[in-house]
Amino acid sequence: MLAIFHKAFAHPPKELNSPASKKQKLPQDTLNDFMCGHAAPNTFSMTFGQAAVLAYVRPHTPFSPHQRLFCGLDDIYCLFLGSLNNLCSLIRQYGLSKGTNEAMFLIEAYRTLRDRCPYPADQVMKDLDGSFAFVVYDSKAGTVFAALGSDGGAKLYWGIAADGSVVISDDLEVIKAGCDKSFAPFPAGCMFHSDGGLMSFEHPMNKMKAMPRIDSQGAVCGSNFKVDVYSRVNSIPRTGSEANWADWGSH
Repeated sequence: MLAIFHKAFAHPPKELNSPASKKQKLPQDTLNDFMCGHAAPNTFSMTFGQAAVLAYVRPHTPFSPHQRLFCGLDDIYCLFLGSLNNLCSLIRQYGLSKGTNEAMFLIEAYRTLRDRCPYPADQVMKDLDGSFAFVVYDSKAGTVFAALGSDGGAKLYWGIAADGSVVISDDLEVIKAGCDKSFAPFPAGCMFHSDGGLMSFEHPMNKMKAMPRIDSQGAVCGSNFKVDVYSRVNSIPRTGSEANWADWGSH
């Protein structure tokens, strides 16, 4: 999967952009690389003006353990990689139809939190059991939400394009080619929201810290991001009806 968001909408961490990068590509070039790297009948992309691009590769077999899903509903779109072991119980909890897949569930969960807000985002993320990576794009609100499970079963990378856009993909080679040295692995057990930034859903009270990456030539690359066990956020995230995925980072 591939998701590219204009910097005005995504607000990526500044540490992700390396001063050593000399060959970053524009988003359209990265999209072309991604599309050309996969068979045409199995590849699909959507462009949202200058704001975002989403691209998806269908799995080789519908029964692949590393399933890839793409869904859209009411101007909310989700790219999903992996699987949720407790999808059936989550479907019952949210009152959804039995045919709901992981991507559709995440859209519904996101919309529920955005509109009715019964739980803070980190609590909902803790309910997800499985190997997964996903990107949710709310095209109406212009917000981005991405997360990676903590078990290491799925991989996700992110970086900065030549125009400052944030690029998110499970395709490491596409990320490297498009972002040069301004990329890093997306941290496991963490979530990123365009309005709230990066945080750990396993340790929501701890701040994230950037750890500089050094390449074989000694140049500083895009930073790795880890939980800072010595620092805490100043306030406890709200757990009432006012908490939602759109503003959890400001708590």
